[in-house]
Amino acid sequence: MGWQDKIAACGAGTDGTRIQYGALCWRDSDQGIEVLLITSRDTGRWVIPKGWPIPGLAPEAAAAQEAWEEAGVEGDVSPMCLGRYGYSKTLSVDASVPCAVAVFGLSVTEIGKRFPEAKERQRKWFPKAEASTLVAEPELAQLIAGFAPPVRGRRAPIAAEDEGARSRRDRSRPTKRKD
Repeated sequence: MGWQDKIAACGAGTDGTRIQYGALCWRDSDQGIEVLLITSRDTGRWVIPKGWPIPGLAPEAAAAQEAWEEAGVEGDVSPMCLGRYGYSKTLSVDASVPCAVAVFGLSVTEIGKRFPEAKERQRKWFPKAEASTLVAEPELAQLIAGFAPPVRGRRAPIAAEDEGARSRRDRSRPTKRKD
């Protein structure tokens, strides 16, 4: 377990709490910071992309993977955990499990039209202040309201990828200049 896992999972597990990783997807617009929210599949409430740990991926990379699968976005993910929040995940009509979600900021650079859960969810950009009022979890609302973009992020690493493959992949992707 890496140091971020230990920080994010502090207190998780001993009482049945399960850890998840989430992405606070954001962009800078003329009106300020906007946050991308998606609807949950079961109740349709506004949430952030999140999911279970993925073997072989760092926590922030797992959060970035969930952002792609659930919201169709890619970008630069910060390796620093912004904070965490708790909620009760419904597993079935009569079963749920407490979850602690470690949240990582993801500066969105690409928005896909086709992505794995496109037919199951809606996605929408909201001003940061409004987004914080739309989520049900108070701790998540506080994270969104207090969010300040990091100075720099990085692309999430791919599990078991060697340095040569990573640099070849990065050279093959078009880059956006930030002047």
